[in-house]
Amino acid sequence: MNFFKKLKLQIVFPLLILFIIPKDIYAYSKYIIPGGETIGIEVNSKGILVVGFYEVEDTYIGKDAGFEIGDIITEINDTKVNNIDEMVNVVNKEAKKNNQLDVTIIRDNKSSELALNMVCDDSKVCKTGLYVKDEITGIGTLTYIDPNTTIFGALGHEITEKTTGEKFEIKDGKIFKATVTDNTRSESGSPGEKNATYDEATTYGKVDANEQSGIFGKYTNEILNNEALEVGKKNDIKKGEATIRTVLNGNEVKEYTINILNIDKDSDIKNILFEITDQELLNETGGVIQGMSGSPIIQNNKIIGAVTHVIVNDTKKGYGIFITTMLEEGDKSVD
Repeated sequence: MNFFKKLKLQIVFPLLILFIIPKDIYAYSKYIIPGGETIGIEVNSKGILVVGFYEVEDTYIGKDAGFEIGDIITEINDTKVNNIDEMVNVVNKEAKKNNQLDVTIIRDNKSSELALNMVCDDSKVCKTGLYVKDEITGIGTLTYIDPNTTIFGALGHEITEKTTGEKFEIKDGKIFKATVTDNTRSESGSPGEKNATYDEATTYGKVDANEQSGIFGKYTNEILNNEALEVGKKNDIKKGEATIRTVLNGNEVKEYTINILNIDKDSDIKNILFEITDQELLNETGGVIQGMSGSPIIQNNKIIGAVTHVIVNDTKKGYGIFITTMLEEGDKSVD
């Protein structure tokens, strides 16, 4: 009996090793649903981001206290604050006691404390001298939904905070319905943009991660009734004709022709250099416009990438990221 117990352990143990060792095996599906839909995006920051300073009685009290643009406020007087409303509540409460705040910040991944002396009037309305932000809202394009994992990817690049130019560190977020109303045309030296209305009540999914190759999360709405396409690998991509899927008006997704000019397997996200050749798209937008980020690129009935950038001095041209890069990032970053 003991012999068989030992033999059973010897047989099972190697199988466990086989399951544990492969750390770089990704679970994304061979066939995924291409997007193209314009989506509203809202992401909430981890803490409260300092984005600027204003004068209070001819003095920049926030800057003089040692704050820097990009600092993340996490606590005030030992009370955790996750958003601007919580910050305002704490400031108003502390203003009744004294004008000084002990503020905990994160800078360069290190925590420290700064003393901020507010300026308060007779009615105890206080000013901190800090411009702060706790969320970013905008539009982009849904790239894909994995029908097996329900993980979605969008944008094809990270969301950055405009003032700091740095990646926006998020706590959570959502994607929701957006309807394109019109387009501001791109011109050489000046990229255009999609203009849209939001319907935040119609939520499509929860954003879990903001990464270099896009935003990712779980799609919670009914899965789009689009035909799943095979995932194109890097070696499948060829120079020549392809299409992008995007919305120019309302919520209608259409395909437009492009010409792939170059393929760079060494770049992180600028992998596919392309030029728009579709005359309908050029007539409407003048080229690549903001809001197209994430538009899936399709070649030979395979989804191969997503639009990420416009070339500012030649807006007919842009860059795309490999779809496999997005899928791998989404698989790693979403539970």
